[in-house]
Amino acid sequence: MENFLTRIIIKLLEGVSRFSWKSIYRISDILRFFIFDVFHYRQKVILTNLRNSFPQENESTIRAIAKKYYQNFTDIIFETIKLRSISKIDLLSRFEADSDILDYYYAQKKNLIVVAGHLGNWEMLNLFGSVRFRYQMVVVYHQLANETFDNWFKDVRTQFGTEMVPMEEAFQRALSPREKPFLFILINDQSPAPERAYWTTFLNQDTGVFRGVELIARKLNAPVLYMGVLRNNFKRGFYKFYFRLITETPKQEPTNYILQKQISFLEEDIIRQPDNWLWSHKRWKHKRPQVLHRDQTLEVKDKS
Repeated sequence: MENFLTRIIIKLLEGVSRFSWKSIYRISDILRFFIFDVFHYRQKVILTNLRNSFPQENESTIRAIAKKYYQNFTDIIFETIKLRSISKIDLLSRFEADSDILDYYYAQKKNLIVVAGHLGNWEMLNLFGSVRFRYQMVVVYHQLANETFDNWFKDVRTQFGTEMVPMEEAFQRALSPREKPFLFILINDQSPAPERAYWTTFLNQDTGVFRGVELIARKLNAPVLYMGVLRNNFKRGFYKFYFRLITETPKQEPTNYILQKQISFLEEDIIRQPDNWLWSHKRWKHKRPQVLHRDQTLEVKDKS
């Protein structure tokens, strides 16, 4: 019965993906109304996250950010469904890209580590990169529990050549040889196991950060870039992204330097466009443990 329902849902997703962008956003508006005004989806989590992150803001401002976030959240859902049938021309038209730094490193045949957060539509950006960049796109992801849905989303994500890597295989697959230089992309703003995390202050809160980015970067000794994604506030479904260099020489940096720079850059983008981040995620569900990882106490120097 579960497999039957899954197949029906996927058929519906396939059908919706062929709708016009205008229709897609009409459906998004309807869903936003129901989950925000009727069902209050994760409202307590979202408002708590916002209040703790922006203690200087009054309640009306916090709720205005939350309402706009809900709209962005439902837009991402339907934009991602639309990706199943999107053309390369349509995809390329939806991004303003500042990616000269990639051309610079590609000319040197250098692999790159790219770290990002859940800003804008990260799924759409993945496909854009597959079409626009000369690099092989390699994206680390969390597998879905439902294998049928996982395979469907994987088909969407890989349709233009992206290589998807399950998180538990990230370190091993980062070392795999490939025919051309690659971008190894990690979304690094989720909540890790507290006893193994790097702990810092992020958005006015004690926050744990996954260490995997730094471990992979040091092993490859490849340049590390931060990728920021900003939403076009005047045209739905249009985005701008850019890269910032964190380091060219990971092995020479102090422990946790890469993680601290990444989280600082991400914080700047969230403050710049607060409704553009994934506030419904339980980012701060863990507390800093009393006994920290042995690398936690090493100094992090900011060289900017």
